[in-house]
Amino acid sequence: MTLGYSTNAFVHFSLEESVNKIAGLGFKGIEIMCDQPHLYPPEYGVEDLKSLSSLLKIKGLHVTNLNSFTLFAVGDTYLPSWIETEKSRRDIRIRHTLECLHVASFLDCANISVPPGGPLEPGMSASKAMALFYKGLEEVIPVAEQLGVKILVEPEPDLLLERTGEFKNFIKDIRSPNVGINFDIGHFFCAGEDPARSFEILREWVGHVHIEDIGKSRLHQHLVPGDGAIDLGETLETMASLEYNGHISLELYPYINGPEKAGQKSLEYLIPLFQKSGLAL
Repeated sequence: MTLGYSTNAFVHFSLEESVNKIAGLGFKGIEIMCDQPHLYPPEYGVEDLKSLSSLLKIKGLHVTNLNSFTLFAVGDTYLPSWIETEKSRRDIRIRHTLECLHVASFLDCANISVPPGGPLEPGMSASKAMALFYKGLEEVIPVAEQLGVKILVEPEPDLLLERTGEFKNFIKDIRSPNVGINFDIGHFFCAGEDPARSFEILREWVGHVHIEDIGKSRLHQHLVPGDGAIDLGETLETMASLEYNGHISLELYPYINGPEKAGQKSLEYLIPLFQKSGLAL
């Protein structure tokens, strides 16, 4: 198991600078944002990827996940999505996912995380949106299977999938071992659920974990671990009891004006919790 730090907290820095800063904090892993200003696939050629791979090896960083959620390069946090009415918009999301799968394979990363459909358009039914989501996934799953990379759907508040039961209903119709869940601890807390219990229910599909804290209001605002209301120790203990040995990434994108300080504070809080839970880093 490796604890990484997502580069989406370092958008004021280049990807190369982010790598250096994350390694300097003592992390052994890194989650890479597959979007501007970091690794947006259309802007990264083979030589760029080779250079990045070499830097990661020098710094001793393993790529825990490729964060393929946002698309600021051509849209925003959620759009273009899997479930927009316009096919050309859905095709952008599909193409981005395919490109990220190839990048993951190149960087020896086992998984990419993707949005859970997207926000529903006015007047669109959930069943129609789900049908579009399944249809889009059908276009990328064969490539994921060929490359041996997992597509991890990340439930998020106010999107097509946000709760434990919704993900269970979704995944039962997926016939590929290369689709799973990026389990964001804070997102389940925001949805009014107990993350430890949600993890227990969804354990068989978990391919990667995002960790952060959330305030007692359950507002979707990522906080430095220890600054919110989630019992992260309980969640980590549940993960240990269920023998989770995948990677975990700290995701603190609101801290773009002080990512190093936030990362250091997080490590100081989390390392004792990991040790107490029995999860080995």
